[in-house]
Amino acid sequence: MLAIIPARCGSKGLPGKNIKDLYGKPMIAYTIEAALKSKHIEDVIISTDCREIEGVAKNLGTQSYFLRPDFLASDTAKAIDNYIYTIDRLNDEFGYKIEDFIVLQPTSPLRLTCDIDKAIEMFKRKGADSVVSFTEESHPIKWHKYISKEGKFENIFNETLLNRQGYQVSYFPNGAIFVFDYELIKRKLYYSDNSYAYIMPRSRSIDVDTLEDFKYAEFLIGQKND
Repeated sequence: MLAIIPARCGSKGLPGKNIKDLYGKPMIAYTIEAALKSKHIEDVIISTDCREIEGVAKNLGTQSYFLRPDFLASDTAKAIDNYIYTIDRLNDEFGYKIEDFIVLQPTSPLRLTCDIDKAIEMFKRKGADSVVSFTEESHPIKWHKYISKEGKFENIFNETLLNRQGYQVSYFPNGAIFVFDYELIKRKLYYSDNSYAYIMPRSRSIDVDTLEDFKYAEFLIGQKND
């Protein structure tokens, strides 16, 4: 299976985060190393609009055939359009015959190779259209509210007054793993009736978007390595 690691230059929450030093190495290195160790991944491709990121990723063992064009690297560009662009070019110009692939975002540095392998194995075992990693929500989603400009809270759901134990457990996608059948992506969809969740623990589910996220990831890695 092919792995795509998407890493564009622009990041408003934490500039330069993809190659920012995280406990002694660029953050993107954790994802690349985990992907290269996978027993199911044959090629690891970096998808970026940045020469510096490309250089770091190639030195760590990924391949790069072209840079992402500007129209797929803006804040408004959709990730799914980049996947289609990347797969089509690899198939049409570089001899690939990609029917399914995995996306591994560099902002999930605590994801392990075993997570990658188990998600791919689920995808194959189920004959799935997609497998996406999720983690358990710590609070019932029915406790969530909208907050108005005036500071008042507004219900999202019909209000029910139950203790936490009275609600069904919910899960949210943690951004770490996306395994796709390319036919699904060409339809501009991530999910179908034949999609499945790979559940990851919260301790490996951090998605780095801010400096606070980054510092927490650094703390967890430090605790693991000490």
